[in-house]
Amino acid sequence: MGSADKAVWRERGEPLVAGSGTGPLRGLRLAVKDVHAVAGHRRGAGNPARLAEAEPEAAHSWAVGALLRSGADVTGIAQTDEFAYSLNGTNAHYGTPPNPAAPGRVPGGSSSGPAAAVALGEADAGLGSDTAGSIRVPSSYCGLYGLRPTHGAVLTTGMLPLAPSFDTVAWLARDAETLARVGDVLLPAADGPAAGPPFRTALVSGALVALAGQGVQEAFPRAAAELAWQAGLRLVELPSPGIDPVALAAAFATAQGAEAWECDGGWVSAHPGALGPGIAARFARASAVTAERRATAEEEVHRAGRALRANLPQDAVLLLPATGGPAPRIDESPGRKAALREATFRLTCPASTAGLPSLVLPRMSVDGLPAGLAVVAGHGSDRRLLELAQACVG
Repeated sequence: MGSADKAVWRERGEPLVAGSGTGPLRGLRLAVKDVHAVAGHRRGAGNPARLAEAEPEAAHSWAVGALLRSGADVTGIAQTDEFAYSLNGTNAHYGTPPNPAAPGRVPGGSSSGPAAAVALGEADAGLGSDTAGSIRVPSSYCGLYGLRPTHGAVLTTGMLPLAPSFDTVAWLARDAETLARVGDVLLPAADGPAAGPPFRTALVSGALVALAGQGVQEAFPRAAAELAWQAGLRLVELPSPGIDPVALAAAFATAQGAEAWECDGGWVSAHPGALGPGIAARFARASAVTAERRATAEEEVHRAGRALRANLPQDAVLLLPATGGPAPRIDESPGRKAALREATFRLTCPASTAGLPSLVLPRMSVDGLPAGLAVVAGHGSDRRLLELAQACVG
C-alpha cells in the first residue's frame, strides 16, 4: 500500500475476511476500526508499538462476528487515532486519512480510517466506536450518516475499551439505508411497546446551538426546520436542556480520563515515548486525576445525564449541531484546532453523558463544507432514529 492508503488502512484484503455468503448484508464491504478484534489478525489501536507486541486475535469482536454472519465482508482493518482518544482524525505514526468531502481537511476521529474508507467509496460501511464523539465527528466532517447507539444496546465484547461507562459500538455509512441495514443486525429487536411511540416533537436548545461557530449557527435553523417538516414533527424551543454544557464537558473529560488511565495507563507507563505528542499529553492529564476529582466529576456527569433524560420524552428528539464547525484544515493552527475541538466536545458530551442514541445526518453546509445535524432521542430509540433517517433523505 502507498502512504495515502496506509493512512486509511492498516491492513486490507480482497476481502480480508469473507462473510457467510448469505444474509441481509451479503456483499456489503466493511471497514473495521482497529479497536475491534478480527480473528487471526492483530489489533494495534493506532499505535505501532502496541501492534508490534500484539498477538493475532483468537476470535472476532461480537459486532464483527454478527456482521460477518449476516453476509458482510471485512474489506480491511482501518486506522484510528491512537487508543481512540481523540476527535481530530490525525495520527502521528500513520498520517492523516484524506477527507474527500473536504480536501485538505481532517476527517475527524477517532474512527478516522473507517470514515475515510467509506467517504472514498472503498467500503460501504464503517464499524467503529463512539465514546465522546468518535463516530459523530467524522460523520459530520465527511458528510456521512452515523449512529452512536444507546449505551449498552450493542455488546462491546472484543472491542478495546477506552472509558467503559461511555463506550459504544458505532457505525457510519454514505446513505441512510445502509446505516439502517447495519443497525438491523447489531441492534436488539424492538417489537410492540418496546418500539416506543412515534416521534412528534423536535426540541431545539438555543444554549446548545450557541456552542457552535457562526457558520453552523447560521445554517442550523433552516436544517432543523427542514428536518422537522419532512418528519412531520413540531419544532419547539427548549428553554433549558437542564445542563451546563461547559461544566459538563470539563467533568466528562475528567471522568473519561480516569477510566482511560485505568484501561491503558499501565501500557502507557511501560512504553515512554511511544505515543504521539497530543495523545501523550492527554494521557498525562488522565494520570493526574485524583480519586476526589474523579468522584466530583462523576457526580456531575450522573446529575447531568439524569437531567437530560428527564427533558427528553420518548416521543421527542433533540436537534443540535453534531460539531462546532466543519472540518479544520490539516495545517490549521493548533490553537484554532483546539478551540473547535472544545466546542465540538461540548456538543457531543450530553448524549454520551446520558447514554442516549445520537444520529448524525449530513444536512448542513458551511462555506461549501459538510457539517452534520445531530438527532438525539430517548433511551432505546435507536431503531426509530434509523427510520427517521430513511424517511428524511434529501
